Amino acid sequence: MKKWKWRQDRRKAWYRGNRQRPSSDEQWEDYNDAGPSHRASQREHDNQTASASSTSASSSSSKSDSGVPELPGFYFDPEKNRYFRLLPGHNNCNPLTREQLQEKEREKQRHKRLAEDECAKAPRTGLNTSLLLHKRHLGLLPGNSYCRLVHEVKVSRMRRHKLQIQSTDNSNPNTDNFRIIVGDSVCERVFTVNDVSHGGCKYGIMNFSSGSRGSLSVEMCDNLYFTNRKVVNSICWASVNYPDSHVLLCLVGAADTPGCVSLLPASLFSNSNPDQPGMLCSFKISTAWSCAWCFNPQFDKTFSTGLTRRVIIKDAETGRTQTYGVGTDVLAQHFALRVPVLFNGCRSGEIFSIDLRQRGRRDHSWKASRFHHESAITSVRVLQDENYLLAADMLGQIKMWDVRVRKPVLEYKGHHNEHAYLPVHVNEHEGLLLAVGQDCYTRLWSLKDGHLLRTIPSPHPAANDMIPSVVFSSNLGGSRGLPGLLMAVKHDLYYFPYNTDYQDGGEPIALIQTMP
Repeated sequence: MKKWKWRQDRRKAWYRGNRQRPSSDEQWEDYNDAGPSHRASQREHDNQTASASSTSASSSSSKSDSGVPELPGFYFDPEKNRYFRLLPGHNNCNPLTREQLQEKEREKQRHKRLAEDECAKAPRTGLNTSLLLHKRHLGLLPGNSYCRLVHEVKVSRMRRHKLQIQSTDNSNPNTDNFRIIVGDSVCERVFTVNDVSHGGCKYGIMNFSSGSRGSLSVEMCDNLYFTNRKVVNSICWASVNYPDSHVLLCLVGAADTPGCVSLLPASLFSNSNPDQPGMLCSFKISTAWSCAWCFNPQFDKTFSTGLTRRVIIKDAETGRTQTYGVGTDVLAQHFALRVPVLFNGCRSGEIFSIDLRQRGRRDHSWKASRFHHESAITSVRVLQDENYLLAADMLGQIKMWDVRVRKPVLEYKGHHNEHAYLPVHVNEHEGLLLAVGQDCYTRLWSLKDGHLLRTIPSPHPAANDMIPSVVFSSNLGGSRGLPGLLMAVKHDLYYFPYNTDYQDGGEPIALIQTMP
């Protein structure tokens, strides 16, 4: 009897040893063991409950690295060295899916990053502004490195604060989710687009002001503008009567309602100007994707619209229109300032420019510059040195192009995008590039060398309809305002001060509440 038991133990030990590297037959045997029998399903349910929190997207990468084949309807847990069922329809009351497992892992990582951000995050050892300035004066630190390291120190100390939005009707707080926020040229006002629960969306303007003690206050204008159109593709401020007098919006059409490009006066939203607003006009266009306003003095009343296979350039005062035929959808546009040149980013990945001074040309010779990305363009930004342009695409690539030689000179790595229409933001005064990814993380790069300085997680769970919208300015609230980052997500507005003095010695104020 003892001899028989000893042989049985030897067989079990041999079987466990060979299970460390299962053969294909044994894998399919485990596949059958995980089938619809009641006892196997019950064991599987217990194992799923115990391992769901620890299984992640990294497990799928570990699986591919170890050479374990994928089985349709199952995922492989490398810690337990077995497959678990993913498909619904069996007698498990709460079946797992690969998307659920990946979402749990993403939430776990987001909470971990939020916990790290709540702590006073110190920069790398040996980095502080006094030491960097001393090295710079001694000639031990090049200018570019000094600027980047100073930015790294400031960015690493940015802490999240929640802003309370004031309004005359305090009994009716904002409960509608933010969709887009866009600041004017001096960031005294921020135009907002919010979803409305019963359908459509509403527009408004928030006024910012900074106090003498380093405080930042926000007031929402009472006059809101409602529309039944749900999707706003593109927004920019326009200078029709005076700087930033209007807002230019590009609206996507619905089944019964065509798309349009609207020019709304900012005075329409003002609490203190009940008088007749300035020019209010709307141009019905079936498939509008993008819009841009020209600030060049020669064409200072001109705006553009990117359509399906067309570009329209229109004078807002005279109505004069010029149409250019292209072979693809134009998803992003931006005008240069010193010369009246419009840069366009297309769904095909092509980027081309149009010189407004050459409107008479009928063939494609009006395309002054042409270069390509590998995927659809989501944003283009012309820098102050107009020989350089930033472009982002739906593969998550952000590149700086030299327009003269039509070649990329720098790439900003780390951005995440698969199919979303996401802009990039540039602050050349601070030397920063910002972009919010489809994973809902806000990333900041050094504009000059492409170094990733900071990755900021969203305060709310990631979702395709909860991607944060951001504004960065050196002077939030006007010329004497505060530097920092505004982040709008869900129905909340957050402020990240880009100022160590505020964080180290700022007095607590009522309008800014530090997150617990």
